[in-house]
Amino acid sequence: MHPETHLCRRYQQAAHMLSKRWTSLIVKALLASPLHFNQIAEQLETISDRVLSERLKELITEGIIERKVYAECPVRIEYALTTKGKDLAPIIGEIERWSQRWIVLPTEEVPSADPLLLEEMNLCE
Repeated sequence: MHPETHLCRRYQQAAHMLSKRWTSLIVKALLASPLHFNQIAEQLETISDRVLSERLKELITEGIIERKVYAECPVRIEYALTTKGKDLAPIIGEIERWSQRWIVLPTEEVPSADPLLLEEMNLCE
């Protein structure tokens, strides 16, 4: 097997894991500090408890987050990034920077181009 093939499979697995809906947002939420289940749900607003629970279990299985149980009354459970999860910080940061530059939300106004410049470029009809 060529090293490129091995790298491609690793990349595909990582991309598949991080591209699941809500996964990167959960990681982004936990970058600042460990959070409780309800705190994560509040930050993501529209995620269902079932889906959040599934994603947390997947991230725990992948070794990206850990579930810490504190023996208090009532029991307190926190989710925190592992070292593996913290290594995603630069990637999440780059996606954030890219989105700020290139993604236009429906509520934002798209800057209009200068009509004279467009005419000079023969882009106006």
